[in-house]
Amino acid sequence: MLQNWLRRSILVFVLIALMLAPIASAQDAHPLAGRTIDMAILGIGGWLPSSLGASMANDLFRPYAQENFGYTVNFTFAESPFESLFQRAAASLATRSNEFNIIISDSQWLGAFAEPGWIVDIDELIANGIPSMGIDPQPALDLELYSKVARDTYQVYPDGTDEIWGLPQEGDVIVLYVRKDLLLDPEERAAFEGEYGFAMPETFEDFEALTMEQFEQMAAFFTRPDQDLYGTIMQHSRVYDFQTMYLYPFMWSNGGQIWNPETREVWGVLNSQVNADAMIWNRRMLDYQPPGAVNAGIAENVDAYTQGKVFSAFQWAAVGLSMVEDPELRANTLIVPPPGFMQEDGSISRIYSMGGQPWVVNAFNTPEQMRVAVDFLNWWYLPETQLEFARRGGNPVVASVVNDPGFNDINPWNRAYAYMLTDGRALDFWHEPNYSEMLAVQQEGFTAFASGQVNDPMNTLNWIACRQQAILYDNLRSEIAPPAECDSITLN
Repeated sequence: MLQNWLRRSILVFVLIALMLAPIASAQDAHPLAGRTIDMAILGIGGWLPSSLGASMANDLFRPYAQENFGYTVNFTFAESPFESLFQRAAASLATRSNEFNIIISDSQWLGAFAEPGWIVDIDELIANGIPSMGIDPQPALDLELYSKVARDTYQVYPDGTDEIWGLPQEGDVIVLYVRKDLLLDPEERAAFEGEYGFAMPETFEDFEALTMEQFEQMAAFFTRPDQDLYGTIMQHSRVYDFQTMYLYPFMWSNGGQIWNPETREVWGVLNSQVNADAMIWNRRMLDYQPPGAVNAGIAENVDAYTQGKVFSAFQWAAVGLSMVEDPELRANTLIVPPPGFMQEDGSISRIYSMGGQPWVVNAFNTPEQMRVAVDFLNWWYLPETQLEFARRGGNPVVASVVNDPGFNDINPWNRAYAYMLTDGRALDFWHEPNYSEMLAVQQEGFTAFASGQVNDPMNTLNWIACRQQAILYDNLRSEIAPPAECDSITLN
C-alpha cells in the first residue's frame, strides 16, 4: 500500500512539474531573464515611420519582452535630419561604438555600412546565427516581401546579388494626392473637357490609365495664380535626394538609365538624350507649381497641399498621415497612382522612385544588446505587429500583411502604395559605398538645371557622368575611367 501511494505521489509530482515546466522555462531559458537592458535606436528626425519604430519598441515590445522573455528593456531614440543622419551613424560606427544598437538606414547606405563590417550580415544571422554571442540561427527573419523591388531596395547589397544586410522598416513609394472638390466639380469638369477634349479621371482605375501628358494639361488647367491656386507640386530641393527622386520617374519611365550596375559605368549611360529630354520635362512642370517650388522638399510639399494652394501633390506615401491629418481634408482627398508615360507602342510605362528605409543592426553591440535586437526584429515582423504599424500610419512590405484583405482599408493611401510597390512600377538607385559623393554631384547638377542656373541638359548630364565615373574609378569601384573629354566639361 505504501509503495502504491508513493508511486502515485511521485506520478502526481512529475505531472505537476511537467505542467509548470513550460511556464518556468519560457523565461528561465532566456539568458537575459531578470536583467534590464538599455537600447538605442537612431532614426530620421521628423519622420513619422522612424518615430513609430521607436515608440512601438517602448509601448509594445517592452511589455512583450517582459512577459515572454522575462527581461526589461528601455529604448531611447536619437534622430537626425535626412541630410545628416548618415554622417552621424557612420561617425559612430567607424569607432566601433555601440552607441546606436539598431539604426534606421536609408537604402542607399547599405553598401557604405556593410563594406567596413559595421553592420550584421543578415544572411549569416538567418543561416547560422551569431555563435560567438550564443545566438541561434534566425529563420523567421528570412522574410517573404510583397515584391522583388522591395527586397532589392531594403535588403540587398551588392546590387544584383542575393546578399542581404537590411530588414525593411518602412516601405515607401510616390503617390498622387488629389483634391476631390476640384476634380469632381461638374463645372470644372465640363470646362476642362471643353478645353482639352477629354474627361478628367474620376476613379482610382481612371488614374491608372492617366498619362503624364494628360496630367500636365490638368495641372495647367488648375494653375490660377490670381486665386493662389496651382496645378501640382513635386520636390526640387537640392537638400539630400529630393530633386533626384522626382526627376528619376521622367527618366526611367521613358527608358532612361542612370548607370550599368555590373560594370559600374555612368558615362555613356546617364548622359543620354532620353535623360536630357526628361530633365526638360521635369523642369517644365515647375510652370504649374507655386512660387518657390524649385526649393520645395517634403515639408514644403505638405504645406502647399494642406493649405489648399495646389490641386494635387506628388508625395511619398509615408507622409500620408501628415498630408491628410485633418479629417475634412482626408475626406476631400483621392490618393491614386501617379501618371504614367505613353510609349510609342501605345502602352503606358510608370516607373517611380522607391523611398523607405531598412533596419540595420550594429555589429559592435554587446551580446546582451545583440540578443535584444534579434528578439525585437523577430517581434517586429509578427503579423499583428506589422498590422499595428500600419494602423499607426506606417507602411509594411511583408507579403502576408500587404496582401491581407483588410490592408487597403487601413489608410487612404494604402491601395495606391501597394499598387506602386509592385515590381515594374518603382526602382531604387545605387547602394554604392560612395553613394553620398555621387548623390551630391547629381543633386548639384540636377538642381542647377531645374532652377535655370544652367540651361543645357546634355552638358549637365555630361558633367555629372564625368564626376560620378571618376568617383567610382578613383575608389576602385569601377575599372572604367572617365574619358579624356571630361577634363574640359564644366557646369555652365
